[in-house]
Formats: sequence, C-alpha cells, structure tokens
Amino acid sequence: MGRMIEGVWHKDEDHRTASDGRFLRATTSFRDAVTADGSSGFRAEPGRYHLYVSHACPWAHRTMILRALRRLEDAISVSVVDPFTGDEGWHFSGGPGCIPDTVNGARYLREIYKLARDDFTGRVSVPVLWDKREKTIVNNESAEIVRMLNTEFNEWADGGPDLYPAALRGEIDAINETIYEHVNNGVYKTGFARSQAAYEDAFDALFATLDELEARLASQRYLAGARITEADWRLFPTLVRFDAVYVGHFKCNRRRIEDYPALGNYLRDLYQQPGIAETVNMAHIKGHYYASHVSVNPTRIVPKGPELDFMRPHDRDRRFGTPAEEGAA
Repeated sequence: MGRMIEGVWHKDEDHRTASDGRFLRATTSFRDAVTADGSSGFRAEPGRYHLYVSHACPWAHRTMILRALRRLEDAISVSVVDPFTGDEGWHFSGGPGCIPDTVNGARYLREIYKLARDDFTGRVSVPVLWDKREKTIVNNESAEIVRMLNTEFNEWADGGPDLYPAALRGEIDAINETIYEHVNNGVYKTGFARSQAAYEDAFDALFATLDELEARLASQRYLAGARITEADWRLFPTLVRFDAVYVGHFKCNRRRIEDYPALGNYLRDLYQQPGIAETVNMAHIKGHYYASHVSVNPTRIVPKGPELDFMRPHDRDRRFGTPAEEGAA
C-alpha cells in the first residue's frame, strides 16, 4: 500500500513497526462528529452522509454492522472498495461484492482524502464517513462513527436497538479498551511483528485475553450481561475472521475460536442475529489478507479452506435464555 504526503501518493510498506519490531497502528486524521442537533456543524440528516468501507476490514465492518442494526440503509449510502490493495491502495472496481463510488466518481480512495484536504498527509484507511453537502470527510475513526450511528440518527433508525445504553456505558468502555488493545489490534500486533520477542508478547497477550473472554462468556450470554451491546459488535469482526485468516496468516495459532466452547457458540449466536450474516463477505476477507499482505504472504496464494459453518446451532439460548430486551441491564 502506501500513504499520502502533502496530497501526493507515495508507495511504501504499509505496516509500521518500532525499532524493537512491534507493530504501530497509525492514528486517524478526521475526527469531526455528526450530531442530531447540528451543534457540531454536521447535522444528522437522511441522504446527506456516505460511508466508504471495505468488507475485508474489521474496523469498517463495525460501521456496516451498526448501519444494518440501526436500519439506516436508506439514510446513509455506501461504497465498497475492492478487497485487493496493492501499490495504489484501496480502489473501486466492479468486482463481486464491490460498490463503486457513486458520490464522487473516484477510482482510488486516496482521491476522497485529497478532496477533503488537498494537502493531506497520512494513511488512507477505511471506514470514511463523507458529507455530501460539504464535500468533505467528517470522520475516519471507526469507534466514533459507530457511536454516531448509534445515537445521532435516531429519527431514521426505524426502531433499531440502542447499543450503548447509559446504564452500561462504564462497563462497555472498559471491555472495549481491553478488547481493542489485545484482540482487535492484538491480531495485527502478532501478525505484523518484526521480531520474535514482539510476536511472542503480542501472541501471549492475545490468547490471555481470549481465555478471559472465554471465562466471562461461560457465565453470561454477552460481554456486558444479558443484552447485546456495542462491545459485542466491536469484538465480532475479529472473531469472525479469526479461524479463516488470523490463525494461519497472522500465526495466531494456539487455538481456533472453534476450540473455545463459549466463544465459538457466542460467535455463532452473533452471526445468526438478523442482518449480520449479510455484512460478512468471507471472499473479500480472505482475498484481502492473503493477496494484499505480500510481506506476510509473498506468494499471494489464497487458501481454499477452512470450512466454516456459522449457521450451525449454538447453545446460548439453552444456557442463558433469550436476550434481554432493550432497556434491561
């Protein structure tokens, strides 16, 4: 992939490491917010905003899940980039599962960044929340976009659930912090490590956290209790990619998610929630990781396996009963 420096695209290795071989994730650059009352300068309105996403990217996947669960498909349009990223970065194509840029007619995602800021310097990443009226990027931080979709578009949410209820926010934030550091980003710190020590540190932290999550989910249906929350949907994109990609490609191979009784059943429970299976495109996921990360997989061969059946029955209803209704803690 590459990056932009003062508005000019530069081809280089996209995986940043410290001197000791640890993976360093780049910070996001656009941090404005859409608000229901417009006090931020970006008022929530149907048809005004557009999401640029990748089906392959777990961070972008979060936003597509919230868009689906909050039933905002008619309010917020979307473009889906091609799963392959080479020297030119994310690009739009007519391939299966892709949706071209119908808003700006861009060929490359970097063109969207340049439209927003002519002298932009930084990584060109997904997701991107674009304002059609102001012709600019509002935000490219997935955690913040998720919150906007959850709270600021209620007028058009068509009864979708509140995934960040006030009574659970402290617990959700604490769970999110741990999961981000050691699981969501932990698989990348493991897979893109450039020293044995950095790899083993990230590997050990990842599986220690998965063991903790296994114990937690053995005694309750979801991460924050009886009700699905934002925390579950922030973990899900990593879990659904784990056995197909992270076990082999990123050498996260102590155990598969399928080997964890609670986590495996929990993953299938989430996958089988209405509207979620449609947000998972395994061909894009595998095609991106194996074919694009040439430093990890120089041959770019995409494996045919493993066989995964996320629709297989789970035991969560039997063990814990039906999920709590909205408003219950």
